[in-house]
Amino acid sequence: MFGISPLGWVHTLGSLPAIPLAVYMLARHGRIVPRSGPGVAYFVSMLIGAATVFLVAHQSVSYGIGAATIVLLVAGYGVWRLSWLGRPRRYIETVCLSLTVFLLMVPTVSETLRRVPDGHPFVTDLSSPLLLGSQASLLVILVIGLTAQVLYLRRQGRTAAHH
Repeated sequence: MFGISPLGWVHTLGSLPAIPLAVYMLARHGRIVPRSGPGVAYFVSMLIGAATVFLVAHQSVSYGIGAATIVLLVAGYGVWRLSWLGRPRRYIETVCLSLTVFLLMVPTVSETLRRVPDGHPFVTDLSSPLLLGSQASLLVILVIGLTAQVLYLRRQGRTAAHH
């Protein structure tokens, strides 16, 4: 089904929970919250997806996305341990983990448009206006989202400093 191999299904189903988990945390907290139940589940799901991409990828860009996702995921979840960084840790954590959501959604949207509906996908060409427009929309959402997150964190920092 959808031209996906058994290993491809492991990759797809392993990373799939990350999408609703990210939507939930972004809607509820405005960011990925690593030290929470959904945050731990997001980490596991993203790690499965990013690690298995090396086994199923057909395009070299996929390896770069997988590697970048792993680096950003580890940085986002690990930066909190670097107490000497102080307040910037929260910014680094938020930006890194938001970038992992973006790196999850770019191939998710691309692969969905290139495989659905089964046998007659919406997109058959990588230069399709629908595909390019979808990816451009994700980039705009990323820029707006990161800007809002950073402004919110700055405002939180100022409020905490005045109390």
